[in-house]
Amino acid sequence: MDDDSLTAVLRRAADRQRGFNDRFAAYFDSLTDAAGGALETPAFGRFTARALDLVRELSLRGGKRLRVVLLYEAAALVTDEPVTGLDEAAISIELLHTHGLIHDDIIDDTPVRRGGPSTYYAYLREFPDRPDTALALAVLAGDLAAFLSVRVLLGSGLPPALALAMAAVHADVGATTITGQILDLERDFHPEPSTDLLNAVTEYKSTRYSVLAPLRLGLLAAGADPSEHDGELRRYATALGIANQIHDDWLDLFGDAETLGKSPGSDIRSGRRSYAVRALLAAADKSERELLDAALGDPDGDEETLDRVRDIARAHGIDRSLRAEAERHAREAAALAATWRGRWRPDAVALFTLLPTWTVARDR
Repeated sequence: MDDDSLTAVLRRAADRQRGFNDRFAAYFDSLTDAAGGALETPAFGRFTARALDLVRELSLRGGKRLRVVLLYEAAALVTDEPVTGLDEAAISIELLHTHGLIHDDIIDDTPVRRGGPSTYYAYLREFPDRPDTALALAVLAGDLAAFLSVRVLLGSGLPPALALAMAAVHADVGATTITGQILDLERDFHPEPSTDLLNAVTEYKSTRYSVLAPLRLGLLAAGADPSEHDGELRRYATALGIANQIHDDWLDLFGDAETLGKSPGSDIRSGRRSYAVRALLAAADKSERELLDAALGDPDGDEETLDRVRDIARAHGIDRSLRAEAERHAREAAALAATWRGRWRPDAVALFTLLPTWTVARDR
């Protein structure tokens, strides 16, 4: 790979991210503007305002914004002119992501997200003597983010046909993501799930909304019909999504806490059968398996235990094999994108071709 080409692609992606972050902050300002906010809220009480604050805080705190980059670049496949609807679609998909993060952190009992308290734990700190209230408010904050994500599209002033088509994509992927979350919970009832099951969880829980939906929304906004390219878009999304998830699982076991913005080892402590955990269980001998069985699902597992799990993984070459598998799927995605040359705009095709490499090389 040409390092200069990758640098240029990453610079353009970073520009997309920065520009979106400003627009995202402005969106939240518009909801609560003192001169007449766009969202009508009750005049009484403080809980509604606090829920909005926490949704805003988590949404703006960070994240890779991969969905945003994919969405804008999908439109750039078709045209280099400004495209109506991209900002609304990007805000919409990121609000759906916020919804998912809030609910994931409830399900997984996660204290830290993006370098700060998860929404659930923020409420637990505010209501230490009323955990049921904290849980209810966190669920409702996640619900608020989900409904705001649809509202962005339907209340945006976009041409009605475009708004409806985008909302249809959004509603479909939202429902699909929930089915993926349900399958994710079922997965952990399988002591050693198959790769096919893990791939299905990845596709439905994250790939459909993190990769495929942005591609469809970007093409729609640019005036193209994504259904004409559905097969290849799905194949690209699947390969990129699996590469991304395997690398996320690698980071959860081998990543640095400060860089990640959260403590590694959450999959071990929660007992989640991730790609990394599956590889560990398949490779471990009897004595190693005893340690793993004790560590898996122990929320109080200490760093010493986690270090021993890492040692087992490294002894079996799992750190290297996971990286190799992620890179294999990334190469598959890149090869698929390379076939778009000659049909779509070359600079956007270059980004889709080179982006998978970044996906499996990032450190957070």
